Amino acid sequence: MKKRALVSVSNRTGIVPFVKGMVEQGIEVIASSGTKQFLQEQGVSVLDVSEIYQSFAFRSNCGETMHPDIYRGVLADRGNAVLSSKDLVPIDYVIVNLPIEEEVSVTGVEPFTQLLDRMMVDEPMLLRLAAKNMQQVAVVVDPCDYDKLLATIQAQSEISLEQKRKLSAKAFRHLATSATLLAERLTNCVEEESPETYTVTYVKQQQLYSGENPHQKATFYREVQKVSESIAFAEQLHGKELSYNHIVDADIAIHMIQEFDEPAVAVVKQSSPCSVGTGQSVFEAYQRAYEADSISIFGSVVIANRTIDAETAGKMQELFLVAILAPAFSSEALAILQSKKNVRLFTADLTRKSNPRRVITSVEGGLLVQDRDILRLSETSITIPTKRKPTEADFQQLQLAWKVAKHVKSNAAVIVKNGMTIGVGAGHLNRIGAIVVALRKAGEGAQGAVLACDAFLSMSDIVETAAKAGVTAIIQPGGSMRDQESVDRADECGIAMVITGTSHFKH
Repeated sequence: MKKRALVSVSNRTGIVPFVKGMVEQGIEVIASSGTKQFLQEQGVSVLDVSEIYQSFAFRSNCGETMHPDIYRGVLADRGNAVLSSKDLVPIDYVIVNLPIEEEVSVTGVEPFTQLLDRMMVDEPMLLRLAAKNMQQVAVVVDPCDYDKLLATIQAQSEISLEQKRKLSAKAFRHLATSATLLAERLTNCVEEESPETYTVTYVKQQQLYSGENPHQKATFYREVQKVSESIAFAEQLHGKELSYNHIVDADIAIHMIQEFDEPAVAVVKQSSPCSVGTGQSVFEAYQRAYEADSISIFGSVVIANRTIDAETAGKMQELFLVAILAPAFSSEALAILQSKKNVRLFTADLTRKSNPRRVITSVEGGLLVQDRDILRLSETSITIPTKRKPTEADFQQLQLAWKVAKHVKSNAAVIVKNGMTIGVGAGHLNRIGAIVVALRKAGEGAQGAVLACDAFLSMSDIVETAAKAGVTAIIQPGGSMRDQESVDRADECGIAMVITGTSHFKH
């Protein structure tokens, strides 16, 4: 019995040589009107599904493949003797894919209706039926599978049951992705913030060579719709692939560098900022970030919010850096850095977006979902309860310290002086411990420096410890029942204190 294939694709990558090869092997190919027109324009002649099955589109080609003979052809049992007497031609190959990764923009007053109008109805049904009858039908949704399938057909071999099962599973994933994206877009249209179910879908970016540790396997997935300000959609210009840990560090770096409008360079390692520098140029910012912690920068991820020039690249290439991210690299800088084969170079859109994206954290058996913390100091209602007020220079340093502390694991303490971090205490079980570590790193540089803490100061001894080291100003959220004790101690020590009213816990 002659084999028949039904084709209706939104993603037309590779479909022309695939269908041409099937036709050359004597397979009867029928296609939906849009796919048929595309194939004919490319010189491949196929049959029209509407003519073969006398079907019609209800509107905008919707419903072309909604015909009982098509469904019976897909579900037909090839071992059924009654099949031939019914003049029913089975469909052996269903090549269908849905518009998963296309950019979707809705305009006008009825975006909800526009999304529903764009929704495909008959193709999902075809996929479901074909995937269900996978023992006798090869269902193909991914252009990556075309070559292997065609090679099998050309060898006049049967597609193995194992391969059909894999194709079936992929088809159900494809259906789930399409449905999830539609549900997400419709949910956003009605501004539902906490729906009763939360379904997400991601597509595979790459298999990673290492997980958090070498014995752990890891895969990198990205969102379906492009998120330009992310490592998932950054363009790699040079170097090896990233590992799990590198991606985590790069993600932290991107979110942190978006805090800065002035030229800034941040160094991230072990999922925490280890230094940040700002300046009049990217070179000055890098120099300060390097001087802030010249030891920890070795083997780190470095990010800049300005184009990397030749001067900066020349200093960077003196060290082993795991990855460098920036909006762009000058041609001279690229040539300099590409001389080191192991450094990974990425460009990405580092523009700060005003809309808070969701942060998803997995726990055993569940997910935690929250808005990303994008609140800036300028958006809070600060108070200055101390007798001494911060100078303009103090306040600039306090802002830098606050921006960095927001991205440091709690409990966090950040010491800043001269436009750069000079001490970072991260991930401590108590606040005094974080401050002691930050002050130890700062050393004598703490004289005249400022301090930021991500959470309120519950004990006046924290102020006293900072004062003894020479800190002149502190920024903290406030909110403790013992706030006044800290304020009084700051007045006694001649320290200025800024209270933001907003904490920045990071776990």
